[in-house]
Parts: sequence; C-alpha cells; structure tokens
Amino acid sequence: MSESLVLVPLLLDDPISSLQVALRVFVEGLGKGAVFFTIAVGLTLIFGLMGVLNFAHGAWGMLGAYLGGLVMVFVITGGMGPLTVVLIFFAAIALVFAVLTVTGAVMEIKLMRPIYDRTPMYQIILTFGVALILEELIRITTLTFGQHPEVPWRAAMDTLPDVLGHRYNILGAEIRGLYFFEIALGVVLVLAVYLFLTRTLYGLYIRAGSEDPEMVQALGINVRQAFTVVFGIGMGLAAVGGVLLMWDPLWGPTAHLNIDILLYAFVVVIIGGLGSFKGTVVAAFIVGMADSIATYVFHQGYIDHSGLPEITVFGLLVLMLILRPKGLFGVEEVGGH
Repeated sequence: MSESLVLVPLLLDDPISSLQVALRVFVEGLGKGAVFFTIAVGLTLIFGLMGVLNFAHGAWGMLGAYLGGLVMVFVITGGMGPLTVVLIFFAAIALVFAVLTVTGAVMEIKLMRPIYDRTPMYQIILTFGVALILEELIRITTLTFGQHPEVPWRAAMDTLPDVLGHRYNILGAEIRGLYFFEIALGVVLVLAVYLFLTRTLYGLYIRAGSEDPEMVQALGINVRQAFTVVFGIGMGLAAVGGVLLMWDPLWGPTAHLNIDILLYAFVVVIIGGLGSFKGTVVAAFIVGMADSIATYVFHQGYIDHSGLPEITVFGLLVLMLILRPKGLFGVEEVGGH
C-alpha cells in the first residue's frame, strides 16, 4: 500500500494530529485570503464605481513586487535586525503605493477617459495591451541585467527576516510566521478600505456614484475626478498586494505575476459579486481556504498533481457561475459612467 494511502487512516485515527493539521491549514488559508483580498479589492473599487474591466490590474501588482523588491535589495544590509527590516518593508509599501497610485491615475486620465463612451471591448483591449507591454518590458529589463526573466530578483525573497520565515509551534502545529504577518496586514487593509468607503467624502462619492452617477454629477460633484482617484487607489492597492507576494515563497517577483494576480483577482471579485466590498472580503476568505486545503492535499501526496490548488480555485469559479452568476453579494448592475 502506498504511503499516501496509509497517511489517511492514521490522520483520521489521531484527533490531535487532525486538529493540528486543521489549525495549520486554517491559518495558512487566512494568510492567503488576506493576500487575495489585497490584490482584488482595487479591482472591486474600480469596477464598482466605474464599470471598467481593468486587465492591467495584474501588471500593477507585478510592478509592485519588483519595485518593492528593489527597495528591499538595495536598502537592506547585513546585520539589520528584524524590526528594522519590517519597518523598511512598510516604507517600501508606502513608496510603491504612492508611485503606482499616481501612475494609475495618469493612465485613467490619458488612456481610459477617451474611450469611456465606447463599448467595453475597447477597455479590455486597451488595458490588456498595457499589461502585455509592461510584462515584456520587465522581461527585457531582467535579460539586460543578465537574469532569467522567469526567476528574477530572488534576492528580494532572501530579505525576509528569520522571525517571519521561522515556523512556530502553535498548539503543536508548525506555522510559518509570514502567514501571521499577512493576516495582520490584511485585517488592517480591510479596516482601512472600509473606513475610506464609509467615513470619507470620496467614499461617499464612490458609493453614491456606483448607484446613480448621473444624479451625483447633477449635484455638482466632480465624478470624473472621483473616477481618477478611485482608479489610482485601486491600482495602488494591487501594487501593495504585489509587495506582499514578494516575500511569499510560492510567488516571488516574476513576470508571471501579471497573469497570476489578474486571474486570482477576477476569481475573488466574481465569486464575491462584481463591485461588492463585502463580497470581496468573503470571497477572498473562501478562495484562500480552498487554495490552502488543496495545497495541503497536494503536498501530502493524496493527489499527485501540481496544479491542484489552481484547479480547485477555478472550479469554485465555475461552480459559482453556474449556481449564482452575479456572485455571493453582487447586484444585477453596478458601475457606469
């Protein structure tokens, strides 16, 4: 009998081990869910207010991973304590968010505004074209510096402090510290976005504009300016998600992040419901748990298929489209100009 078949009854017969495995999978799922929320919430904001299908979203996450990695590689030196490294990491997040929020706003003004009165196909083609251009520029840049385009700047991952890379024994379960860090950042980001939407003037514009943009415009509110701000912030949040992935051993700064981030972002947004902030939070949790469980099953050898996590996640997407096409918390129509 194969080893994988022997492990199943042993696990079921040992409730202590079962609880430890469940705890590790749960915490890792929460960590992954926090990252998925970070990369998807910007897409939710952009579509919720503007109705724009932004296929350049993943490219901004990719740029965030590279820019954040560059900051870490060039600033971190030997002998720095873990607290210093984490503080520099937050400084990198702030810098990346500021730079890529501004570039996202410029993209909205210069590229998106001229095609708002055209069919959505123009938006898809334009944003997808921007994403492909940026991905190829990354490949060209990495080749210029003598690195393979698929595995560049792995040195950025090496800046992960031991306190986050270490596996801690929590009630007998071995859990990497990075997942707790991602959960903490995810909670902060959820609260920050929620307060932005419910406690700020622009948050009011976003919620009102998503319901009736014509009425908001008639009340004298500059909806175009609100579009620019939201588009920029949404792209900046995607970049923050990329910075988080820079330290993740399953991701890292690679040119593939463009497509990977885009696909996971759309899965979360579609499952949660287009334009729904609450749906994005819930869907990110579901997708994170599904990915964590599938990853555990694959690594234990129960199912020998390296693409099992992706198959599971996209299987959830197909199931949602069949059973509830508008998503968990979606409405019939959201967004618009």
